[in-house]
Amino acid sequence: MTKNSAVAVAQRTELVSISDGIATVEIAPAAGGALASYRWWRDGSAVDWLRPADPVAISRRDAGAMACFPLVPYSNRIRGGRFEFAGRSIQLPSQPDDPHYEHGHGWRHPWTVVSHQASMVVLRYRHTADTWPWSYEAEQRIFLADGSLCMTIAVHNLSDAPMPVGFGLHPYFPSTPWTHVQARVSGMWETDAEVLPIRHVPPPAGADPSIGFDVSEVDFDTVFTGWARRARITWPEHGRQLDIEAGAPLDFLVLYTPPGEPFFCAEPVSNITDAFNRMDDEKIHTGCIVLAPGQKQSASIRFTPSLAV
Repeated sequence: MTKNSAVAVAQRTELVSISDGIATVEIAPAAGGALASYRWWRDGSAVDWLRPADPVAISRRDAGAMACFPLVPYSNRIRGGRFEFAGRSIQLPSQPDDPHYEHGHGWRHPWTVVSHQASMVVLRYRHTADTWPWSYEAEQRIFLADGSLCMTIAVHNLSDAPMPVGFGLHPYFPSTPWTHVQARVSGMWETDAEVLPIRHVPPPAGADPSIGFDVSEVDFDTVFTGWARRARITWPEHGRQLDIEAGAPLDFLVLYTPPGEPFFCAEPVSNITDAFNRMDDEKIHTGCIVLAPGQKQSASIRFTPSLAV
């Protein structure tokens, strides 16, 4: 068997597919429960609404190179991977390339398929207490309806003590020279050199998401606050548009627009960066949720594409 054919076989066995006759989604449960693609087919050609993963990323189970991955039990970074909660000190694993234990556990571990139908799949990840001293279960319900992608993510505290939590999704979208984003927000967090928040300020006058901006003209790795839980992405040169609708408590939008890359991110999330270290500041809305033993919290996100007639 050649290297290319081995990769192709690995890709087929790693993926679970759903379709509603308009859209198709491929999911890679072993790669952090990530989506590998979300596409429509038009006149024999693929229209990719999320950045598709390549066969090598799928075979390597590289969630960070996928189309979208789940964020649990929090979004973004915790400074030094350390925080205090309910009188105890929590120290998460630290590596030179990941000192702040970014995005938690979900994208680092395989998820289990617990239900698979033609247009819907349900995935679960169960975490047993370790350096994160709470056991919990996370679930993703992914389904297609009339070409739209609908996802519900939930976290259930299985421990006998209150647990701090945040969650969301980390989708990657194709970036073209004219890609445009619009999302009503009221503020943003300036960050230091380690992309950790230092100051809450108004959105930049020349690139305010409420007015809209071209992705190619900004360099964001930024948490925006006061988000109305709606965003619109347009690719005018292709006559394409995608609306994002999120439910509470996904009150923050992370925009990541690395210059020169063929992708960008617009992430609906429930917490600001380093939320657990700011919980005692009553002046800040961190979005941090505290789940009582046995309590569950969920939120839904809907991606609705359209093509120019």
